[in-house]
Amino acid sequence: MSLTDTEAAVAVLAGLAILAGLAGVVVPGLPALPLCWGGVLVWALFGGAGAGRWAVLAAATVVVAGGTVVKYAWPGRNLKRTGVPTSSLLAGGVLGLVGFFVVPVVGLVLGFVGGVWAAERLRLGDSRLAWPATKQAVAAAGLSMLVEFLAGLLVAAIWVAGLLLA
Repeated sequence: MSLTDTEAAVAVLAGLAILAGLAGVVVPGLPALPLCWGGVLVWALFGGAGAGRWAVLAAATVVVAGGTVVKYAWPGRNLKRTGVPTSSLLAGGVLGLVGFFVVPVVGLVLGFVGGVWAAERLRLGDSRLAWPATKQAVAAAGLSMLVEFLAGLLVAAIWVAGLLLA
């Protein structure tokens, strides 16, 4: 494999975008899958990897589109089945975002759990009834993050395979 300086720089930039995308699964404000896909797009456009780069971009596009659909559909279906309303998830999301900046590292989780629990406590009127719904919401959020991370890892693997085979 022979790389020019420009091709190497584009490959490094694409790799950093993909890594930032993988970090974006847990860091609010970083769009995880769009960053991963954008890294592959930059590599395909400017990397000089030959005709195979378009196949790599097409495969990454399919993975990102599928991962995005599954990321919302699967956990959402589970939450609808258990009866957790969207308003509780929204409260958890807002407090999770606030918690991320107020208490570094653990604030996101604490804020999300506290927000969902408080919303469910207000809705149901009993803290004993709020915990099962909170656990379901946390499990759904974890499943969503797992799906997004696995889709990002698959995009990274496809890109690395394309990089090595180009």
